[in-house]
Amino acid sequence: MSGDVMPAPSSTYLGFDANDYPGDATLPSLKKAFSFAGFWLNAPPGASANSWSGKRSILRDAGFGFLVLFNGRLDRELKKSGNPAAVAANDARMAAASAQREGFHSAAIIFLDLEEGGRMLPEQNAYIFAWIDGVTAAGFRPGIYCSGMPASEGKGAFVITAVDIRSHAAGREIAFFVYNDACPPSPGCVYPARPPKSSTSGVPFASVWQFAQSPRRRAFTSHCRSTYSNNGNCYAPGSAPGSPFLDLDSATSPDPSHGRD
Repeated sequence: MSGDVMPAPSSTYLGFDANDYPGDATLPSLKKAFSFAGFWLNAPPGASANSWSGKRSILRDAGFGFLVLFNGRLDRELKKSGNPAAVAANDARMAAASAQREGFHSAAIIFLDLEEGGRMLPEQNAYIFAWIDGVTAAGFRPGIYCSGMPASEGKGAFVITAVDIRSHAAGREIAFFVYNDACPPSPGCVYPARPPKSSTSGVPFASVWQFAQSPRRRAFTSHCRSTYSNNGNCYAPGSAPGSPFLDLDSATSPDPSHGRD
């Protein structure tokens, strides 16, 4: 692992996201490497509570930009509901209310976290676009976090989730935060002064690229496994033992959600 890295003037910026808030005391050290931080508006995937709640002003005062995230629904939940659009409308109200409560102003981008990739099913599309419309009606700008990796559909056919969603957007303006940790195009768990451009993620229209995940996914990262720690996670440069592990992102802005205003 390299030592602390100061972000250089660049058209791309390095950031991180994590399910667990890293702690107030870690922010000065993290700011040496990162321009922005992911910020959850509700409980992250697999969690029952949100440790980011109430931390916006602390992060802002520490100099961070924001990548504002709202954890969306899994397909099994949408099928069980029987009315994905109604679920989405309620989730959009929750996302907007949480963003307002945290102090994010209107026009900030909220990224809907979609953990399932491949081609979106009808109930997933109903949820996604009703959520987008609800967030837009509440005065915020919609974004989507989703796969930017080709998923096989058999017989040599592939689909990229971000492209699939965009093709059904019907004129809606959506910011895309994509994940693609496959090496290449990902450089692995590294902290370059000039981060990789989000357009090289495999999704040219992406504004944010999650290029490394913790723990590393072995099926996609064999060519860059040496860049990860021995336990397969990414940690901030120069971090002490027991520090929180991170996912690594690059963006076209030091404040991808425009959340500092």
